[in-house]
Amino acid sequence: MTHQPLDLSSAAETADRSPRAGLTLLCEVRQGSRPWATARLEDLSPGGFRIARLPSARAELPLRIRIPGLQLLSAEIRWVRDGAVGCAFAEPLHVAVFDHIVRNADPA
Repeated sequence: MTHQPLDLSSAAETADRSPRAGLTLLCEVRQGSRPWATARLEDLSPGGFRIARLPSARAELPLRIRIPGLQLLSAEIRWVRDGAVGCAFAEPLHVAVFDHIVRNADPA
């Protein structure tokens, strides 16, 4: 039996084409034992999101996020720029969950 090498380039291309929505949604975020803070979530995709401003964010700590109507989610901070924070969900959102959030959020 022979095995073909896994073509990761096609997986990366698929990830780049995932749906993305510009929206405005208030949520709550927390890192470590810090208190929950209200944050404005923007630019959502099934794989991640951007928070408009989170000045105390530390990339080395996981982020917990509570989006209204959903269970508690975990994410990693991937970048911080001018107070904005880009995050990747620990587990991507199911497309139906993503669609539900987009339908119920204010457009950006």
